[in-house]
Amino acid sequence: MSIDKETGAVSAGPVFDILAGVTRIATGTVLIALVILVCGEAFLRGAFNYSFGFAEEVTGYFVVMLTFFGAALALRRGALFQVNFLFGEIPGPARIWLKRLFIVAALFVCAVLAWKTYGLMLSSLERGKFAPTVLRTPLWIPQLLMPAGFAVLGLFLLEQLLLTARKFGKPN
Repeated sequence: MSIDKETGAVSAGPVFDILAGVTRIATGTVLIALVILVCGEAFLRGAFNYSFGFAEEVTGYFVVMLTFFGAALALRRGALFQVNFLFGEIPGPARIWLKRLFIVAALFVCAVLAWKTYGLMLSSLERGKFAPTVLRTPLWIPQLLMPAGFAVLGLFLLEQLLLTARKFGKPN
C-alpha cells in the first residue's frame, strides 16, 4: 500500500498507479480537445457564421468519456459524494464492512453494465451500424467508451476493496 505522489490518493499498488496515470492523461487530453473544439466552434459560428458540422457529435462522445473516467478518478481519490454525517457515526469495524458491502454491490453493477454495454457494442459492430451524422461514425467506436468506462471504474472499486482488506491507518 502506498500513496500516489501526484494525487495523494491511497494506492493498492503500482498497477493501479499506472492505470490512474493513463486514465488521467487520457482524460486530460480529451478535456483539452473538448475545450478547443467547443471554443473553435463558437468562434467560427460567431465570427464567420460557419460550423464544423461534426462538433456536436464529437463533443458528445468526449463528454461520455470524461464522465466515466472522471468518476473513476474521483472514486480513487475518495472525492465522490458520501453521507458523511451518517457514515462517520458508524463504529470503525461496522463502517469497514458497510464500505466493503457497498464496493461489492458496486462491482457487481459495474460488471453487469460493462457486460451489457460490451454486448451492445458488439451488436453494432456485427451489424455494421453507423451514426446518422456528418461523420457517419461506426457506432461501436463511441459505444466502446461505455464498457471501457465501467471496466476502469470497476478496477478502481477493486482497488478500494483491496485497501479495506489491509490495515492502514484509520478506516474511511
